[in-house]
Order: sequence, then structure tokens, then C-alpha cells
Amino acid sequence: MSNVNPNPERVLAIPVKKSDPVGLYRPLRKFVATKYSESDAQKVESILETLNNCRRDMVERGDLSLPMQRDCLVHYFKCLCMVEPLFTAISSDADADPIIFVWYDAFSSERENGVSSQRNSIQLEKAAVIFNLGAICSQIGASCDRTTALGRHLAMDAFNAAANFFYKLWKVFAKDVSATLDLTLLFAESLHRLFSAQASELNLQQRLHHNNTNEDASSAQQQHQCAVGFESVSKLYRMAFDLILSDSAATKLVGSFDESWITHLSRKVKFFEGEARQRQSSILPNSKRPKTLSLVQSCRLDHDAESVTEKLVRGICCMISLLQSCLDHDVNPVLEKNTRKFCKSRDMSIPKHHRIPYLDLLLSEYSSFKIIDNGKLVSSPWNMPPPYPINLAILSASSFSDMLAIPLKKSEPLDLYHPLHSYVALEYSESEAKRVEGLFQMLHKLRSEMQRDDLSLPIRRDCLIRYFKCLCMVEPLFPMTNSPSPPIFVWYNAFNPQENSSQHNIHLEKASVLFNLGALCTHITLSCDLTTDQGLHLAVDTLNDASYWFFILWKHEAEKASATIDLSVNCVELLREIITAQIDELKWNYPPSHCNSHSYRSSLPAYPVAQHYRKAYDMSTFGPLAENLVQSSIPQFLESKKKTCLVKTGSSVTEQFLLGYCEAQSLLQEGCQTSCLDLFSVVGSFKIKDGNLVANLRGSNVAIVGDEVPGDHTTTLYSLIFQF
Repeated sequence: MSNVNPNPERVLAIPVKKSDPVGLYRPLRKFVATKYSESDAQKVESILETLNNCRRDMVERGDLSLPMQRDCLVHYFKCLCMVEPLFTAISSDADADPIIFVWYDAFSSERENGVSSQRNSIQLEKAAVIFNLGAICSQIGASCDRTTALGRHLAMDAFNAAANFFYKLWKVFAKDVSATLDLTLLFAESLHRLFSAQASELNLQQRLHHNNTNEDASSAQQQHQCAVGFESVSKLYRMAFDLILSDSAATKLVGSFDESWITHLSRKVKFFEGEARQRQSSILPNSKRPKTLSLVQSCRLDHDAESVTEKLVRGICCMISLLQSCLDHDVNPVLEKNTRKFCKSRDMSIPKHHRIPYLDLLLSEYSSFKIIDNGKLVSSPWNMPPPYPINLAILSASSFSDMLAIPLKKSEPLDLYHPLHSYVALEYSESEAKRVEGLFQMLHKLRSEMQRDDLSLPIRRDCLIRYFKCLCMVEPLFPMTNSPSPPIFVWYNAFNPQENSSQHNIHLEKASVLFNLGALCTHITLSCDLTTDQGLHLAVDTLNDASYWFFILWKHEAEKASATIDLSVNCVELLREIITAQIDELKWNYPPSHCNSHSYRSSLPAYPVAQHYRKAYDMSTFGPLAENLVQSSIPQFLESKKKTCLVKTGSSVTEQFLLGYCEAQSLLQEGCQTSCLDLFSVVGSFKIKDGNLVANLRGSNVAIVGDEVPGDHTTTLYSLIFQF
């Protein structure tokens, strides 16, 4: 570089907003009991208690670590979204007890300067919490050790999350809030640009570091990418700088907080604009640019990872981020044109994977919120994570006996721990192998458990999901070409158990797990009680989840697996067509009173349901697929499928809370909760402790089906990453 990057080691972070204490439990519970009933108040009092405790700890506890503050704020935000209908009702009720929120400007050193308070304004409260989530993420990013590839990657994820939170503040939450200067639209946008710039700068550093160690660094594409990178970073810093300077109040606010901010941004703008101009000639014309562009939400670690820990972290961060991002095309339109054409030509809807709120609330051991007997909503304290005991009351006999359950694939037992441990010891060192042995032990344990037929459906589902995440982590180690004894995966055809596929290919393993996740969801659907409101939600959500897993199988793993016909693209298309028909059938049979409030019922006539079934039947009667399915119940199911049934449902204050929960889940997963940041969470599935990658079962001495899983289950911080 011809110029020296000013303060490359310095990144900007912002303080959190402060607030005065306020009691929420008593006035909200009193309102629910008065306007609804005492029974309704009892059903939601756990949520109200958690809401109150989270706000108290958010305001009064100064001893929380950054990851714990983030977990507390996320938990509190979900609770806020759940209770929002109560605040809307209270604001128009003169007899209700007023709730007044008081917030102070984050950049003002004196509390009395810059106070914002609004009666019953949950909009102010949500805006302040979103601001603080962005602020905490900015502090996490600044605290990372950015001298390592892993530290840079974690910092990028943190700054990207901060930028996304401030984007939400700018576009959604600050619009209707009359508040302090730090919550204005202009300032929210400037913070969004600032942290986007810092994330992009780290991304560029990562790319330059990779180019310096790559033999092909002089290629036109490499130079093009770097030139575009400098241009992109310069624009982001310029927008942040200009936005702050365009408003005298904002300039004064930043100057009173830290006078060096303006100078720092000015130097960054000058440096990156200069470098962008010098590299302008390296930008390729459109005809010579690479056809596929990588995601910018979460950039990869260096290809030559500094340790096996970083390699495994890269596996899950890149893979899971890719899978989630490519499905939510309203947020991140990254599906290639041919993929869209492929889906459109087959009338295959691409599902949005917003983590299926009802499915987790009813089935998952590890959801922070849960529905238990008689529709009662309960919440785990944010600092005392689950698991909950699984509630199987919802899984009673189905009133829809003609739903299809897809059979699961079977596999031969396999020892994964020893070949993986030996390979890492051979390729890296014995000490490196010890650093990740907790993950390998977890991987081996989960594989053994996922094939157990005696497990309940919810536990088996959780087991498969966790095992798939583990597979994503170890995928960078495959193919284990130098290993004396690489693992051999053996899987049987789900529809013709006499056929099997035996390979070293990890994609066969991943494809089979995805198939079983989709199939397992259809078994859950079959067991749902469709005479209840929760049962209907659960049935639709599980079928949507099944469609999601089969879509991932088709999109990413089917062609790589080269396995039995049940994992073929044609078979996966057929299964998704059947699932789509069943989803439409369930939605069509919702009564009007339910559909009006939840927008579930289709506005189309009933004939598309029959059309989907007819199309699926035609697909099942041609070629090798027809021969394989002859032993299954699918042909008979499709041929006999003729009618549906109506059910009765109701609505309650619990339903209003659940709608808010769905909104919070959707918002937080649109770029604000990345896979890499889960390594910071107290309730994350995997953690880094003293440089070791360990499995965290969210609590000490937690067992999967009775046996304690080996590995470190503590919730301490990560000395490798942070320099507190």
C-alpha cells in the first residue's frame, strides 16, 4: 500500500444507553387479569416475571460480561415483543396503571442532559434495547484479538451484527420515537454505516492477508476483488463521516463523547479513497468478473487456518450462514438465477427458515420459551438456560389420520472419535487434537444417539440438528486423504432397505441426516392433535420445517452424495411436492375465524391442493423412482388422497404473546444473530475455552438420554478471543 492505514489497530465502539428502573410485572399482570381473566394471567406470568427480571438486570447489574449482557438483551427483547399488545391496550385505557420509561443519551456524560421519557411507550423501550444490542456487539468486536484469523472473523461478525441492529433502529424502531439524539434516524444511519465500514475493513484485511500468502495473488480476479474492497470501504466511511458532519447536533454529540472520533473517521476516508483511486484500473469489466460472488454478511476465515480450531469454526460459520442466508431471499437475494428458474419451473416455493417458532416452543428442549400443559407459556431465566423437560401433551393422537410419515434412513454404527482424533494428531499435532477432542466426543455420541428408535421425537430431532452442526464443523477436515483409516459411512435406502451406499464421502452423511430431519418432521406432524390451536400450528410448522430440510438436501448435498435413489434430486422434489400439498390442505381447512387473525388460510380455491397431489402422483410413477417406491406407502397415499376435514380453534392472550415472539425471532435472525456470534453466547451449543473447542450442553452435568456427554460444559469466557 502506498499510504499507511491510520490506526489499523483501533476500532470504534459505543457505550450503552442507561435507564431508570421501572417495575413491569405487577401492572402488566394486573392488566391481564382484569381485561382477560385470572386464568390467562397465570398462563403468561412466567413471561412477565422474566421480562421484569431481565430489565432489572439490564439496568442495575454492572458485573455482567459482554456476552452475558448480549444474552440478557436478546431475552428481554423477545419478551418485549411478546407483551407489546398489552402496552397498546394500556395506552388507551385511562384506568390502567401508567408505565413510564426513562432513557438517557448514550453519548452524554451527564444524565440530566438528554433524557427521553414517554408514557406507556414500548416503542421507545424497543428502540433503546435495539440500540444497546448494537452497542454491545460493537464492544464485543472491539474486544476481539484481531491479530489472529479467528479473532478477525469474530470481530467481523460482531461489527456486522452491530451494523444490522442499527439498520433495524434506523429503518424500523426510531421512526415513531421522539427521543434523545442517539435515537434519531440520522444518527442510527451513521452508526449503521460506521460499523459496516469497520466490518468491511476487517474483511479487506483478511483478503489482503490471504493474497500475501497465496501464489495466485497477482491474478486479475484477486486484484479486482481488492480494488472493489477498497472502494466499498471508502464509500461506507465517507457516508458515516458525512452523515455526522451534516448535522451540527450530531457533530457536537460525538465531539462531547470523544473528540478523536471525527479525526479518526476523516483519516480513514482519506486513506481508503486514495487507495481506491490508485487501484481503480484493476477493476475488471463486467464481462470478465467472476460469475458467483461470496456472501458479505459473514466472510470466511483465511483458507490456511492457523489452527484446527479455526478450521472447525470456519466449517460451521460458513456453512450454516450460507444455508440460512440463501433461503431468506427477501433479506439476502443470493440464490443464483438458475436456482430460481429451477424452482419456478417445478412450482417449488423456497421456504424462509425463520426457525419455526411454534416448533421450538413446543418441541425443543433448548428453546428459551416453551408452551406446556393447558397452553401455559413459561420462560427460562436468561442466565439459567434450559433444557426444559419435554412436554408431550401436544403429541396426542391425530384427528388427521391420512397424513403421510416418510420413513427414516438407517445406518451402520460407526466410531468417529478415533479416526478424527488420529487424523488431526497426524496432520497437526497431538496437542491440537486434544484441543478439539470435546467436539469429536460429542460428534461420536450424537451419531450413536440419533439412530435410537426408543427416543421421543423431540429429543431425536434436537439430536439430529446438533449432529448436523457438528458435521458442518468437521467438514473442512474431509476428504481425509492422508488418514490411514478414514471413516466409512454406510446408509440404507429409506424406501428399499436392501440397498445401501458405502462411502468415505462426508456429503453422504450430511445428506442422510438432512433426509432424516425432513422425515422426522413428518412423523411429528402425524402425531399432532389438530383439534387444538397449538396442534394446528405445530403441524404446519413441522411440515414447513420438513420442506426446509429437504430443500437444503436438494440445494447443497444431493448431487454431492452420489448415493441411493432416496437422496436423488428427483426423489427430494417428489417429497417436497407431497409436503407442499399437505401444508396447503391444512391451511385450507383452518376455519375463517382463525385465518383472519393469523393469515394462514389460502385465498385460493381448494383445487391447488388436488393439483399438488396429482403432480406428486405423476412424479412417483415414472422411471427408477417408481420401482424404488413400490415397497413404500407413498403410491397408495397419493392415489387415495381425496378429502380433508375441518377443525375448531380459538384465540387468547397466549396467542397474542406468540405472535410477538414470532416477530422477534424473525427480526433477530435477519443478520443480527450470526452463527459465529453464537460462540459468545452463554447458551450456545459450542464454545471456545482456553483455545479449545468444546461442546456446551447449556448447564453442568446435562445428559442426552441419560448419559453425560463428554466435553466441557462450563459457561466461562474465552481467553483466546477476548482481552478484557
